[in-house]
Amino acid sequence: MTGNHEYFSGAAEWVEFLPTLGLRVLRNERVEIRRGGAVLDIAGCDDRTAARSGVPGHGFDLDVALAGRDPSRPVVLLVHQPVMVEHAVRAGVDLQISGHTHGGQLWPITQVALVDQPVLSGLTRFGPTWLYVTRGVGFWGPPTRVGSPPEVTLLTLRAG
Repeated sequence: MTGNHEYFSGAAEWVEFLPTLGLRVLRNERVEIRRGGAVLDIAGCDDRTAARSGVPGHGFDLDVALAGRDPSRPVVLLVHQPVMVEHAVRAGVDLQISGHTHGGQLWPITQVALVDQPVLSGLTRFGPTWLYVTRGVGFWGPPTRVGSPPEVTLLTLRAG
């Protein structure tokens, strides 16, 4: 998946480079993850800013990412901005994992971020869909964080 900052600094080049490091970039697509008899779909979409970035072929398309999916299997959606959860709910996504907000980073950015995003960090439920937003480890703009410590997130998924 791409995030908004990739579109400030050569998104096409990043998408081409990351696989050379062994990373798969999910651009409006999904993969099946199998472990024993269990199957999980992981989908990833371009950032919501991608379509207006001017990068040919880039744009958020959850319908394409989920096309042909077995709806009886759980699906995790990786999408940079939490606000896209409204699309995830409509599509029947079980869990959306996002970042983007830096947990608000510091006041007054916290208040500004809440104008555009539904939550800044943590686990929240939207109807049948769970949304987890990580604060991440970096920052945007001023190199400081106040009231929003960095985090490296480890999620354990369990059937049920």
